Amino acid sequence: MQTLRGRLTAWYSGALALTLAAFAGVLYLDRRSASYQDLDQRIQSEAALTAGILAESYRARGTLVRADTAHHPVLIPDLAALLEAVPDFLVITARDGSLLFASSDARALTFQQVEQLRRLASAPLSGRSSGALRLEPNGPKIHYVVHYVTDAGPQFGAILAGADVRTAELGPDELLSTFALVLPLGLALALLMGSWISRRALAAVDQIITEVREITDGRSLHRRLAEPLMKDELGRLAETLNQMMTRLERSFAALRRFTADASHELKTPLTVLRAGVERAITTPNLPQETLATLEETLQEIKRMTELVDALLTLARADEGIAPLHREPVDLRGIVEEVRETGELLAEESGVRVEVTTPPDPIVVAVDATRIRQLILNLLTNAVKYTPPGGTVRMQLGSANGRVTLSVADTGIGIAP
Repeated sequence: MQTLRGRLTAWYSGALALTLAAFAGVLYLDRRSASYQDLDQRIQSEAALTAGILAESYRARGTLVRADTAHHPVLIPDLAALLEAVPDFLVITARDGSLLFASSDARALTFQQVEQLRRLASAPLSGRSSGALRLEPNGPKIHYVVHYVTDAGPQFGAILAGADVRTAELGPDELLSTFALVLPLGLALALLMGSWISRRALAAVDQIITEVREITDGRSLHRRLAEPLMKDELGRLAETLNQMMTRLERSFAALRRFTADASHELKTPLTVLRAGVERAITTPNLPQETLATLEETLQEIKRMTELVDALLTLARADEGIAPLHREPVDLRGIVEEVRETGELLAEESGVRVEVTTPPDPIVVAVDATRIRQLILNLLTNAVKYTPPGGTVRMQLGSANGRVTLSVADTGIGIAP
């Protein structure tokens, strides 16, 4: 995510997705545990109900067991029919471990699985025991409870009530399936809501960015950002930026005043110095050494005057009052003039100057004095920072209605 809006949306959606997933997981485990508890309570109630029916029937009728056609002991028919109403797996054993009754669910199991239940109910018991096991081979996993029978006559041993755990897992599994459908929808809704919330929250930031980008130079530092009515984080940010721009505006104004004042103050003494030196040069019979010194001094004064004029021009340009006298000019002539000056400087430094201009005129409406000064500054700097034996190349060209001027050298270059 390359934008703060995208990261906020991702964080919000991720946090909500984790929260929903954790809630679904906790709810599933809770419902699963509750279902297992309900299952255990149900089979305990079934075992207790069966024991109560046997006890009441024994008190009312006495004999509850008879022999079937194979001379195996079984419950009397009406009592067996009554116990068929008890759901799940129900097994009743005699005191010697033989099988007296198996419910319809139990009879639907394999013989091996029924024998497994009978052996559980035939173990020496006192009171009640419970547990879980998987019926073999490849049978269901069940929870069971074994209730030892004491008040239904000497023939009875124990009652085993059991239930398939899949009946307890059905509800939680359905809940999990529902969450599997709801969570993607919730995540999609979270993405939409997160995107909308982040867009609304960052709208003020986008406005601040737009307004700050419109402040392009020192002349637009008077502009201020619109501060929100609420003094929240964004309000404090806008206030801080406005305070910073106020300080920058004052600094720029002070710098412009200093540059303009210094330029004005230096022009007068430089003019006086130049007039004095020029007058001294015209004095007859001056020694050659003195004349050379005066000419060198005059050149430095001229250079200082140009520098002061440039500073004054910059100060006026910052204030937006620099006069520009634009007129159509063939830039090739200006480049050739600059070339002559540059070659003189380059010759002293042992640098070669190469200038390339097109054969056709390149006429542009510019201030000839300013553009000449600009090109000369570029060429002078290139010569200055090129070691002896190096080359400075200046190329003037035009393409697609645009004029290009490039200056390249073999010197140290400019750090990016």
